[in-house]
Amino acid sequence: MDQTVLLVEDEKGLVDSLSTEFQFEGYQVLTAEDGLSAVKIFEDHADQINLIILDWMLPKLDGLGVLRRIRRTSDVPIIMLTARDYTGDKVAGLTSGADDYVTKPFDIEELLARMQVVLRRPRIAQTQVKQSFYQLDDLTLDTNKREVTRGTHHIQLTQREFKLLLEMFKDVGKTFTRDELLDAVWGTDFEGQPNIVDVYIRYLRNKIDHFDGEKKLIHTVRGVGYTLAINN
Repeated sequence: MDQTVLLVEDEKGLVDSLSTEFQFEGYQVLTAEDGLSAVKIFEDHADQINLIILDWMLPKLDGLGVLRRIRRTSDVPIIMLTARDYTGDKVAGLTSGADDYVTKPFDIEELLARMQVVLRRPRIAQTQVKQSFYQLDDLTLDTNKREVTRGTHHIQLTQREFKLLLEMFKDVGKTFTRDELLDAVWGTDFEGQPNIVDVYIRYLRNKIDHFDGEKKLIHTVRGVGYTLAINN
């Protein structure tokens, strides 16, 4: 079969049994016991990994956080594992980019069948050229030149402001929660106050919307988060 599975699970007994089953089916197996290790292993072996089996409840960084980080750069198939059979969890996982969702306890034959199904789906991200230029209306961001302009105006941003705007540009129209932006821009080991995101959003608004009092591009969705979009 010559395909590699990254198994992310902190329960040693389950890791041992699944690794044995996967190897018997012809898969190569890499393992990680916590979320941060999983991200590091994926970054180091992205070209080799064909599928990720990802537990929801993990030390250091939970499965949803791992999923979101990997989905920034790759569409590698990911099947989530969880002992929690909550609809809200399934929706969060699937909308964040999971290909499938299996609730513990599960039958190994069912998991193997689901693995075969997702592995048959075409992959896209690894063949795409990394995007370096983004535009929304008259606002542009160039990662190669590290420049942001609005119309004819060049906008000076700090490194953190630039990274925050880039994250929002990657998915224009999406409403980002504060936690999503905090994780993406400041990292999971950030120990400051979460409202730092609100402060930097205000900085961006002051710089970006300063040139056009009518057309605001960064919006607050009350009770949810922030979105980069043209006024409706």
